[in-house]
Amino acid sequence: MSSLQVKVLSALFGLLLVTGVVVGLVGFFVGHEHVYNVSREVPWGLMISTYAFFAITSTGLCLLAAISHVFGGNRLAPLANRMVWLSLITILSAFVVIGMEIASPWRMAIYNIISPNITSNIWWMGTLYGMALGFMLLEFWLILTRHYSLALALGILGALAEVAANTCLGGVFSTLAARPFWYGSQLPVYFLACAFLSGAAAAILFTHYATLIRGKEMERTVFEGVQAAGKVLLLMLILVSVATFWKMASFYVGGSSDGRTAANALYNGPLATSFWTFEIGIGLVAPVVLLVLTRMRSVWAMSTAALMALVGMFIARLNMVTAGQIVPQYSGFDDLPAYFNYTPSGYEWLVALAGIGFTGFAFLQGERLFGRVFTDNEAH
Repeated sequence: MSSLQVKVLSALFGLLLVTGVVVGLVGFFVGHEHVYNVSREVPWGLMISTYAFFAITSTGLCLLAAISHVFGGNRLAPLANRMVWLSLITILSAFVVIGMEIASPWRMAIYNIISPNITSNIWWMGTLYGMALGFMLLEFWLILTRHYSLALALGILGALAEVAANTCLGGVFSTLAARPFWYGSQLPVYFLACAFLSGAAAAILFTHYATLIRGKEMERTVFEGVQAAGKVLLLMLILVSVATFWKMASFYVGGSSDGRTAANALYNGPLATSFWTFEIGIGLVAPVVLLVLTRMRSVWAMSTAALMALVGMFIARLNMVTAGQIVPQYSGFDDLPAYFNYTPSGYEWLVALAGIGFTGFAFLQGERLFGRVFTDNEAH
């Protein structure tokens, strides 16, 4: 890939970022209700699910990087430094999107410190992700300055903070008894499985893209690292598929009627197309088939499977957030519909794309500025 093409891609990603941020700023002044399609009945939408997608992906990348650094000499090690950088930029992408969704993000930053609520999952989630960001920033700086022992310690602390934050993110949904589709103990563990899935997929995808940018053949050790990440991806695709099956099945064998109605929205209702086509077909089944048939011998096949898995995870977060809210809590009264309607507005998509824009732009600039660090065998 030529330097001109990289510059054009950087400009396009930068344009996505700027456009989304401008839309978010307009929302602060004219009111979110005028630019976003969320409502009193469905208060969480695309931007919440996009935040969850990026945050979960960051957790997976951080964990895989920490495991690679702690157990040095393993095949994932050549990907580790790049995974630290990717973990940083994906959590920042999550913050960009959620910052545009919250009506007064500056209040959140202030009162998170001066008025903490230690009984709140959301408080713990925000605090722990903030701590993880700080740890990872220090870790990456220590990697750049070749203080690898200290970087390892900070990486472990960052991974622990990310895992705790990830489970708190799941707890935000799973402790809401009024939303039967979310309620239960599965989501925190399910989110952790999705973290490994998304992290492995991102590691494969961006490592391949980094090789394409340089226009060189992938080194054997790096290819073996991508294969190792492919094995993690395949394992987690199977585990998440099993978890998805049993979560859906549980609503039809004694679950609450509202939970069953929400599951029906995915099974044969308004969310069926996105569920079966994107979440199941493209996101879970197709990547498994591709990885098994190619036996992970083709980097293009692994990269394609990784991209499909990430698309599936993105849509899965949107389906989960939407399905949990579109069933009226007092169904059958006052002529309430079977399902509330929620379709993300174009403005919401622009804000979500700002997160993708930031990730793409930061990835390209990271390869330009820190490329040697990502390929430095001494750091592994």
